[in-house]
Amino acid sequence: MPTAIVTGASRGLGFALTRALVDRGWRIVGDARGAVELERAWAGHDRVVTVAGDVGDPRHRLALVEAAGGRIDLLVNNASILGPSPLPALADFPLDELRRLYEINVTAPLALVQVALPQLADGARIVNVTSDAAVEAYEGWGGYGSSKAALEQLTAVLAAEHPELRVYTVDPGDMRTQMHQDAFPGEDISDRPLPEASVPGLLTVIEGDLPSGRYEARTVVPAELTTGGAP
Repeated sequence: MPTAIVTGASRGLGFALTRALVDRGWRIVGDARGAVELERAWAGHDRVVTVAGDVGDPRHRLALVEAAGGRIDLLVNNASILGPSPLPALADFPLDELRRLYEINVTAPLALVQVALPQLADGARIVNVTSDAAVEAYEGWGGYGSSKAALEQLTAVLAAEHPELRVYTVDPGDMRTQMHQDAFPGEDISDRPLPEASVPGLLTVIEGDLPSGRYEARTVVPAELTTGGAP
């Protein structure tokens, strides 16, 4: 049974992806900052090991890798933070908040990769979840977007340095999530797709034979959900 670490697994995209992977035969080590929400999400699921904590904490990252056991086939760096809400212009951006954004959205994913590398199987997948804000200049998105841009460059270099792995950034597109609501406080975001709409593309990246690189979840050819499975 292949093993994956998925951060931010209690809700949103992380929850939807974890559920799909479990259905396809994976064993998952999932985390989230909220212990109660994480336990509630996965109570009764024997193939999901929950480890509550903050990905910015080195001890928590070590605990995730230890919970995975001897071999890791997939690492999904999904957990991230938005920063201040409403989104401030860069001229007014609190620098301590910017440092925290980079700590969680850039440094923590790399740090988790560093800890996991000795246990990553040949051909294992690393998926770093990104955003179109990494490549488009949207007013107010300078903090979050620049952190995702840094994550994308880090991912590209990691792929060049580790050709034995498949290393991806995946943009899931706009989704109806709490983070998206926080980005648009007071607005109706019910027209955004649910996170489940991005899962087929993510499965294609995870279980397919695509080269390392950047992908948009809703434009890659979907996996055959009825016949596909874990590698």
